[in-house]
Amino acid sequence: MTRLVPASLRGYRRAWLGRDVLAGVALSAVAIPEVMGYASIAGMPIVTGLYTLILPAVAFALLGSSKLLVVGADSATAAILTAGLLGLGVTGLVPGSPRWVALAGLVALLSGVILAAARLLRLGFLADFLSAAVLIGFLTGVGVQVATAQIPELLGLPRGRGNWFQQQWSWLSRLDQVSWRTFAYGAATIVIILVLKRVLPAFPGSVVAVVALIAVSAATDAAGHGVAVVGAVEGGPPPIGLPSGLTPGDVSLVFTVALSCVVLILAQSAATSHSFATRHGDRVDVDRDLVGLSVANLAAGLSGTFVVNGSPTKTEVLDQQHGRTQVAHLTMAFLSLLVALVFTDLLADMPLAVLAGIVFLVALGLVDARGLRRIRARRRNEFVVAILTAFAVFGLGVEQGVLLALALSLFEVIRREYRPKDFVVGVTTEGEPTYTVAGPGIQSAPGLIVFRFNAELFYANAGRFADEVRALVDGAPDPVRWLVLDAAGIADVDYSAGIRLHGLLDFLAARGMTFVLARPDAALVKTLKVYELWQRIPPEYVFGNLIDAIRAYAASGPPAG
Repeated sequence: MTRLVPASLRGYRRAWLGRDVLAGVALSAVAIPEVMGYASIAGMPIVTGLYTLILPAVAFALLGSSKLLVVGADSATAAILTAGLLGLGVTGLVPGSPRWVALAGLVALLSGVILAAARLLRLGFLADFLSAAVLIGFLTGVGVQVATAQIPELLGLPRGRGNWFQQQWSWLSRLDQVSWRTFAYGAATIVIILVLKRVLPAFPGSVVAVVALIAVSAATDAAGHGVAVVGAVEGGPPPIGLPSGLTPGDVSLVFTVALSCVVLILAQSAATSHSFATRHGDRVDVDRDLVGLSVANLAAGLSGTFVVNGSPTKTEVLDQQHGRTQVAHLTMAFLSLLVALVFTDLLADMPLAVLAGIVFLVALGLVDARGLRRIRARRRNEFVVAILTAFAVFGLGVEQGVLLALALSLFEVIRREYRPKDFVVGVTTEGEPTYTVAGPGIQSAPGLIVFRFNAELFYANAGRFADEVRALVDGAPDPVRWLVLDAAGIADVDYSAGIRLHGLLDFLAARGMTFVLARPDAALVKTLKVYELWQRIPPEYVFGNLIDAIRAYAASGPPAG
């Protein structure tokens, strides 16, 4: 019977229900205006933002493992979607058109399929390949891109075309054409949200701004005075079915857009789940969450909306309201459906500048200036990586930023494996080990070198490993008698590295030196036996710890003759 209970709801206590429902209400107050803004970023009808909080949210609540992760429209994936579809160069494809809506739905469906494949192949670990620095840079770049994209809407100016720099020049060169009425609505939205955040942080400032400014707009006939408004919003339940008007070639057309979305979904959802689970001492099953995210995106594609993702901002709101489980998520889905069914007519008089103001502040929240300063102070090279990623996202495009983020992360993994920090190990008179950075002229004791290599040996670093050993031997102050390899940091040796090790043993034997192995684990021993390396090391020259190896060297006495 327990197996039929969703993983996120197992162990649920009745005493949590009231708190979860209230947390869901508070979450809805923030999430509903927010996702309408994200629909604007995605170039989708406003009501489709609400749809991301209905069936996709329910799907994740029932199938995911995370108790707190909130799934719905997200600014970063919405930006990727828009940039990707605009980058296709399809004639007549414009935001908000039926063709655009259909392709956005197809991107959601493909994202769901790719996420399902990732789950079957157990690829959830790939999220770990995006470093914190790369993620901070990526989200900062998305924040800059999305925030600056709202400026023309806030000023009542047409949005420029071309790359990011051309778009900025477009509105900067038209400042004499600013619609001050439009700007007043956008500025009022920003001021209301910021003031309430400071004075009443628990109060949903975006809801107050939306309700108050819709009332002002309707009372003053803002649309009649040149202020662009949302206009008639087609409400009702989410339309169920495949996106209309698709052709067989559309799958290959938007596949790379979906793949870019999936990369971010993997990284952002996993990072958000882990951070909040760690905060509360919970456990997260990333592969189970992939199932929930996959079905959530399939549900999005089949219910007339666009790609969804785990949202750090909405999850933070839920956590602040002391929500415990996905019951809060289900409450949000119910309230979003209620708004879609009953209250969409009230949105007609909402100025577009109000949505732009909400999105502008959300986007600024993605710009992690504090995180960038922290990285700069502690790890200058990773700061450069973060900045490069951010510039790639808003300067070249979100898809290019995703690719660069992956490339930089993988490059960092390879760099660390290729050039790990290697040491020559010594022992003090008190028997404590000392670690000196390996280099010519360094030895552990006269005639002894204990070398620690802190990476797996594989084809890319095996040559460097052998060269470094030779350099230590050739540069030693005293003729080397024993070379002890501290294998504690070597978990595996590939075939190419095995060949290199044979050559190294030949080199040491030709010099009359003894090769000693210390601290190999069982897996490494098994691998060395397969490569016939283990058979070349006499048992008396294999030690379980460094101290015994160094003592054995000392007991071996001076060289003969």
